[in-house]
Amino acid sequence: MATTLDQLRNFATRYTAAWCRGNPEAVAAFFSPNGSLKINDGTPCVGRAAIAAAAQSFMTNFPDLQVFFDALKQNGSRNEYHWTLTGTNAAPGGTGKEVRISGFESWKFSPDGLIEESLGHFDAAEYARQLAHGHG
Repeated sequence: MATTLDQLRNFATRYTAAWCRGNPEAVAAFFSPNGSLKINDGTPCVGRAAIAAAAQSFMTNFPDLQVFFDALKQNGSRNEYHWTLTGTNAAPGGTGKEVRISGFESWKFSPDGLIEESLGHFDAAEYARQLAHGHG
């Protein structure tokens, strides 16, 4: 994948923009055709259709979803994309509460320059608290 920090930063910026556009297929396009996304201890979503479905669930639950690119960090052979997500849980049956959570994805790139494996991490207990009571 990105051989320079500038290339990696550009990739992360475009990935962030895909999330903010509300187009789950655009998010999935950053992954290799058989790439995977695992969120916390969940079952990995494998393949672009499954990754798009995972992205769609966040976009549905938070119609005003915004993702902010916070930082990049090197961790051995992996790159960590640190982010902050904000939004209102306004989906049908949602709590109507605003959330603001931060986390990161640990990326492993495939030879095609796309994400082969992303391991996503955020504080699930804090997320649940904010869904029930709101941010702040």
